[in-house]
Amino acid sequence: MEKTLIIDTDPSQESAPSVTEISDDLFPSIVIGQSLKLRGEVDVVGAKNAVLVIMASLILTEGKSTLTNIPNSEDVLQMIALLRDLGADVQFYPQQNTACVDTSTISKHRVKADIMKKMRASVLVMGPLLARFSRADIALPGGCGIGKRPIDYHIKNFEKMGVRYKSNGDMLLATVKQLQAQRLILEYPSVGATENLMMAAVLTPGVTKIVNAALEPEVLDLIAVLKKMGACIEIKAPACIEIEGVAALRPIDHEIVVDRLEAGSLLLAAAITGGEVTIPNVSFNLLDVFLFKLQEMGHEIAEVTPGRGISIRAVENPRAVSFKTSPYPGFPTDLQAPMMVAQCLAEGTSSIHETVFENRFLHVPELQKMGALISVNGDRAEVHGVDELYGTHVIAGDIRGSCALVLAGLVAVGKTIVTGVHHWKRGYQQLDKKLEQLGARIILKTAR
Repeated sequence: MEKTLIIDTDPSQESAPSVTEISDDLFPSIVIGQSLKLRGEVDVVGAKNAVLVIMASLILTEGKSTLTNIPNSEDVLQMIALLRDLGADVQFYPQQNTACVDTSTISKHRVKADIMKKMRASVLVMGPLLARFSRADIALPGGCGIGKRPIDYHIKNFEKMGVRYKSNGDMLLATVKQLQAQRLILEYPSVGATENLMMAAVLTPGVTKIVNAALEPEVLDLIAVLKKMGACIEIKAPACIEIEGVAALRPIDHEIVVDRLEAGSLLLAAAITGGEVTIPNVSFNLLDVFLFKLQEMGHEIAEVTPGRGISIRAVENPRAVSFKTSPYPGFPTDLQAPMMVAQCLAEGTSSIHETVFENRFLHVPELQKMGALISVNGDRAEVHGVDELYGTHVIAGDIRGSCALVLAGLVAVGKTIVTGVHHWKRGYQQLDKKLEQLGARIILKTAR
């Protein structure tokens, strides 16, 4: 067997960790040793949930656009592959987190099934393709297995706009003679549906209204992009987006909004390990409810400058808090799993209500392997704080679950090995390196 170098996990060691040889396994993994009191300053890169839809929106233009602050994650690479398959010329510079996209050469309206099934966000090309070509052939998208996440909200409202659908094997064939402006109603403020419908509406003659629209920061970043392109969009209360169609849109230059979810994960890493961390490039108001819950636990949260930058100083004996996930500006579902780890070691009992995805407790059995006391009843989990977690071999089942298990490994006694690393790579650009920069004993191993 091959050998790999991993970090000694002796928790009594205060200096830089020593190195030990162990036998390699057959799968990529993240190896974590107990890493108490993370400290330091670190920036976050652009939001995955913003860049994917913004890249899809470039289909609406013909010409060269430049996007900066792009994370070098697997999902971004998949979206680049999708755009190239449609005919776009995409030049990606990962060291500069920059992509130059020329959409003037796009000539296809069919997305390969193998690309669609690797990434949930691939469905977001439906609106732009319908607006540009009046056709979109797609397969049902893949991604994490955290819930059904049906595209009914997309399809039903596209049908109101005149789109007709046919099935051909695993492909969904969408066609329209001319998109029609309509009043579109979302039963639930779906981010993906809001984005998809809005992108179709910007080139549709007349006024389209999306009622009960999602207004996450990532949606607002897309709106900023579309306005730069020349779209006419207004946000009206309550939760309504009004779009007046224009004849054409132009290419743009845009810096992607920072990843509030990565920022939240790094703040939790400090909270869980009893450390102090500063993130200077994230806006305080992107995480209001999440930060309120950290303060409720007893942690000290401060702005670096007014409206900009967040620092945390962890309290020694945090209190358990209860929370419920909900659309923005509520508690983000994407921070539920990492926040659960913080409750595992807090004093008292936490009740967690997951209202967004029905399978977002995939990490619970893995945390239980580590000694966490968690019971699940439907969409609710109850967490009883324990004194310690213990390192073992755990498997990540989704992007945010992978983050939760890594954070648990930072405080677990002994060594933690996390497999299912493809989820980690899909969601984050070298978050392991950022944790290491803050003092974590962590190594990302790749299979050979």
